[in-house]
Amino acid sequence: VQLQASGGGWVQAGGFLRLSCVASGNIFSINPMGWYRQGPGKTRELVARAASGGATDYVDSVKGRFTIFRDNARNTVTLQMNSLKPEDTDVYYCNGFIISSDYPEGDEFWGQGTQVTVSS
Repeated sequence: VQLQASGGGWVQAGGFLRLSCVASGNIFSINPMGWYRQGPGKTRELVARAASGGATDYVDSVKGRFTIFRDNARNTVTLQMNSLKPEDTDVYYCNGFIISSDYPEGDEFWGQGTQVTVSS
């Protein structure tokens, strides 16, 4: 099982970016699936996550600006980030609790980090 993240980059404040993540492997289910972020000297924090049934959860600081989408059939999750602020600058990590043939009781997986930089 692997999580492969893409997207990120550099943008000016007020701009937008989109992060995408796809899970691969012999996967039965992923619940939840989402994004975390971590900056230097900071603890990793949840940004947004989505349950397979559609329920979503956001950290207060991104509500109204970020939107998370899932495609359960394709095992993908996308984070649309609008109205970006300099304080959104961090390394973003895709995350999912995945049940697969290799992990029938499920395990937590992380994608590689992708840098998001927002300049003022």
